[in-house]
Amino acid sequence: MTFNRRDLLKGGIIVSVGSLMTPGTLATRTPGSERDDSRFRDAWNSLRTIAVPQWLRDGKFGIYTHWGVYSVPAYGKNGTWYAHNIYTNPNSDDFKHHLATYGPLEKFGYKDFIPMFTGSRFDPDEWAELFHNAGARFAGPVAEHHDGFAMWNTKYSDWNAAKMGPKRDIVGELSKAIKGHGMKFLTAFHHGAHWFYFPTWDKRYDVGDPRYSGLYGEIHDP
Repeated sequence: MTFNRRDLLKGGIIVSVGSLMTPGTLATRTPGSERDDSRFRDAWNSLRTIAVPQWLRDGKFGIYTHWGVYSVPAYGKNGTWYAHNIYTNPNSDDFKHHLATYGPLEKFGYKDFIPMFTGSRFDPDEWAELFHNAGARFAGPVAEHHDGFAMWNTKYSDWNAAKMGPKRDIVGELSKAIKGHGMKFLTAFHHGAHWFYFPTWDKRYDVGDPRYSGLYGEIHDP
């Protein structure tokens, strides 16, 4: 099985070099610590007290992926920010593309891409084989991007890939496949920007409709 650069870009695969990560950016669990939250406080610096896992230091090279609802329009210099751009910048190329391709944003919002995100060709074992053959020691997906759509079967949100779109536990399937190929499994959570990613105060669009707050986030002032 061979993949070229175009295949990688179309698949939304992004390479991450573990050796470039600064100490304290990833936490690890010690035996019996799963229920111990005392190490964490509501301050970023509290994470600096958590040691970088030795397997990450030793691994050096890993791969993680961006793949989600934003892969349907798959447009722009950074497709993962497509939704933000169409709602916040009417002069952007993304907005113009959306209007020409899908119609007015008032009638076709980001949520309407979800039924189109079927993942019909998704094969977690194929992904894991690619990562392993590339020499990765660890790999995994973005479990939730800024868009608020969870890629795993979670009880905390109905807006997830197990209930909508592909109707599969994408994170769970990748976890099994990646571990099955002898690699460490990790996930990335990018919902730190979710608060400002969608202008939920804008009543012109679906982002300002409380029926969709589970995806777009709590309605709030700018």
